Amino acid sequence: MKKILFSLFACLSFQANAQVDLARHVDPFIGTGGHGHTYPGATLPFGMVQLSPDTRVDGSWDGCGGYHHSDSMMYGFSHTHLSGTGCSDYGDILLLPYVNKLDGTPIQPVRFSHADELAEPGYYSVDLPTVGVKTEFTTTVRVGFHRYAFNGVGEHRVLLDLRHRDKVLGAEMRMVSDRRIEGYRRSSAWARDQVVYFSMEFSRPFELINLPGNETAPDSLHYTLRFKEDKSNELLVKVALSSVSEANARMNLERELPGWDFVATKSAARAAWNRELGKIEAKGGSEKQLRIFYTALYHTMIVPNVYSDVDGRYRGRDGQVHAIDGPEQYTVFSLWDTYRAWHPLMTIIDRKRTTAYVNTFLRQYREGGLLPVWELSANETECMIGYHAVPVIADADAKGIGGFDRMQALMAMRKSAEAKERYGLGAYMKHAMLSLDDEHESVSKTLEYAYDDWCIATMAQRLGQGPLAQQYFERSQSWKNLLNPVTGFMQPRVNGGWLSPFDPYEVNNNFTEANSWQYSFYVPQDIPGLMRIHGGMERFAGRLDALFAADNRTRGREQADITGLIGQYAHGNEPSHHMAYLYNYCGQPWKTQRLVRKIMDEFYQASPDGLIGNEDCGQMSAWLVFSAMGFYPVTPGAPYYAIGTPWFQEVTIHLEDGKSFVVRADEPSASRCYIQSLEVNGQVRNTAFLSHEELSKGGSMSFTLSDRPASNWGTGTWSHPEVAVDSSIVINPVIHTNGKLLRDSMTISISAAAGDTILYSVDGVDLEKKWSGPGPTRSGLRTYTGPFTVKEATTVQSMAVRGNRFSRVVRAEVQPYPHPDWKVAVATEVNPQYTAGGPEGIIDGIRGTTNWRKGDWQGYQGADFEAVIDFGKPMPVRELGGGFLQDMRSWILMPKSVEFQLSDDGKTYKTVLTVTNSLSDRLEENVLHDFEGHIPVTVARYLKVKAVNYGRLPIWHPGAGYPAFIFVDEVWANP
Repeated sequence: MKKILFSLFACLSFQANAQVDLARHVDPFIGTGGHGHTYPGATLPFGMVQLSPDTRVDGSWDGCGGYHHSDSMMYGFSHTHLSGTGCSDYGDILLLPYVNKLDGTPIQPVRFSHADELAEPGYYSVDLPTVGVKTEFTTTVRVGFHRYAFNGVGEHRVLLDLRHRDKVLGAEMRMVSDRRIEGYRRSSAWARDQVVYFSMEFSRPFELINLPGNETAPDSLHYTLRFKEDKSNELLVKVALSSVSEANARMNLERELPGWDFVATKSAARAAWNRELGKIEAKGGSEKQLRIFYTALYHTMIVPNVYSDVDGRYRGRDGQVHAIDGPEQYTVFSLWDTYRAWHPLMTIIDRKRTTAYVNTFLRQYREGGLLPVWELSANETECMIGYHAVPVIADADAKGIGGFDRMQALMAMRKSAEAKERYGLGAYMKHAMLSLDDEHESVSKTLEYAYDDWCIATMAQRLGQGPLAQQYFERSQSWKNLLNPVTGFMQPRVNGGWLSPFDPYEVNNNFTEANSWQYSFYVPQDIPGLMRIHGGMERFAGRLDALFAADNRTRGREQADITGLIGQYAHGNEPSHHMAYLYNYCGQPWKTQRLVRKIMDEFYQASPDGLIGNEDCGQMSAWLVFSAMGFYPVTPGAPYYAIGTPWFQEVTIHLEDGKSFVVRADEPSASRCYIQSLEVNGQVRNTAFLSHEELSKGGSMSFTLSDRPASNWGTGTWSHPEVAVDSSIVINPVIHTNGKLLRDSMTISISAAAGDTILYSVDGVDLEKKWSGPGPTRSGLRTYTGPFTVKEATTVQSMAVRGNRFSRVVRAEVQPYPHPDWKVAVATEVNPQYTAGGPEGIIDGIRGTTNWRKGDWQGYQGADFEAVIDFGKPMPVRELGGGFLQDMRSWILMPKSVEFQLSDDGKTYKTVLTVTNSLSDRLEENVLHDFEGHIPVTVARYLKVKAVNYGRLPIWHPGAGYPAFIFVDEVWANP
């Protein structure tokens, strides 16, 4: 009876907490300025509809959410928006009410003032005096609800724009009656084929008009609705969405919002938000802290979005309509961002939806063949790297969250990890690393694949799949092949060796939105192993000190994502998010406490530009929510949290089973952030970690804080969650060459880990096959004893051996320079990111591929390309040509024309061939094209090549107005 009463009390207590008006602390304008990329409009928790104003019609960087706080003009109110992404999409089904004054004045865009805006959870309003309308908006899950109060003299009209923002592939609007219209919009942007059906109902009858002047014909997808006179100046509009059909959109409307009570709908929306926000109850902070915290929690609850209709039907990854019986299908999964903290947060406060997310992934796997990477409206955008649905599934499983087919999940995880044709995975599996020869962003991909592989190994281990677990544990050690023991950094490999010159501050195509500083600490699956390689805990702490004390300027490519720098720690982008907590692992937790408090206080503000980087579908906010509670998931997939420092005097986490976990702290402040002692459920805790099991059982964690570091807390016997990998690999050897091109001779050396024997071959024998064959076949292998010299084309193969274990084979190629007497002078300044190794890269005989990020192309932006080749002596020329690349989406377009000139003296040139471009600038796939031709045999010593730049990108291009690139690789002259 006591247990029953206690459970009943806990349930009632949670319901009471859910009624507390925590929504009053939420400011949806936070993140709408700066580079937060959020939107202020009305939506429900994880709702299908995001009804918000649009102030941007282009796909610009700060227009990704459709709204930017620096703007003063808006185009209307659309029903779908993305929160904090780095790419643009959505903005579907835009409406704009206005009073027609018949003066011919264009109605778009409309001026507005922030003083006339109001935004709160589930509600947005703005007064638009220039068009005579006050607008208000609220929503249900699948229906947007508009209320307009017309206050000017003239006809009441509403503009419906189906062509807003994205490229329209098809659209239609039908008048069902004088109060209802229905239709669809199919568009292409980030999601290449997005389909939205709608059903729209009005509280007053209307007629469709097409008047001369500023009105646009209906066939242009720009419609004008005129409403009959009414004593009331009010107009209500309901807009339901569906990915399935107009009929399903109508069904969503009829079931979710059958009436016209705007006030009741708004109240229900706020109540829904209070139920969700009430899952975490914070007390004892300033009003500013509460506003920041609850806005962050709000931002973690607006993505992903419900994608199935009220009858369970949804559009699948295969383009077909499917049906489910149970929890909803979801969409918008920014997994490269959200696996780090957002999904782990949901395993605490929303286990039911976590199950739904995993089942969504598995349905997408069955429909599309692979787990999602970055899924948007049933489209795989192929954005970012890794296969990070894997850690989400593994983390849920490790924390006992069920309700999905675990064996099918493991099969799907393996399928994504073994898709050899994708993102360099074939080379990664073969070489236990990626090099620049294999794939761009090779360092980041190797490291993130290795972590994902560890997650697969742990899942396989829990399911009793021992051999499979061991296989993936070994794969998870691949990061060791990129850690240069000399520099101490994760460094790109190329042609068997280390990329040189190497600058850890340089942002380039070897890393994903980062540099080596920001990836050299990314081994969350084996932090003890990373520390051992660096020489132990103390030396690793020194490396962290160097990270946070480094010059905070980066070099190389301008990367808008790299913001919020403390040294080279970049809080504005996800690869850095776990780093401040790594001090816990090396016995110096007070440094974690100081840094975490600094980041919370300085990089999260209660203002439109209050986010230091993109919100990224909740990840930026999830970091704050976790850290404010006093702990963080450094290694999703391991059911533990690293302890930081709390932001509030008390935080109560209300769990789904009615239990609560309470975090208490005595007077936390910017200076009073250091832990003196800690108790978990009344027991003294001297380690800086908390298990998920302890949290999920309910209980308490109590901090005693001070303004001075406590060198005796969390620093004793090294005790932390064991996430070390239970296997090791023989690290690949490194072949040191002086590049790929051989002039006369080249000295080659090979190095490996201490104690390893190095085997190699230079005779073209497949070293891997020879080693794996019968014992006698190994007799011809060479044991490396020192540097050797080569004078002709050579393929060097090498492997390291330790006992009966061995590394993967590493290869380096050396080939003669094809034109040893030729010299190149390039008159155009090359982009420093795309040099192909220098001017001679365009005559080295190594042709670039469509994957230009691998570094074989020379890139020139906003200028014509011009170069002179000196053959060294006169030679007969009959064939001339140059190779160029086009990647329209990356601003690389074919030159308008290429002109070839010959000269005897290098002063007077004669044009002998001009080739004009014949390819469309709208091709979406990467294209290689040779501008070449034949001339009558001519003897000359000098060749001048001029390629005319495309110029400014056209208005239809996402980078409209910016200068295009020319990418060139290989210029030739043959007799």
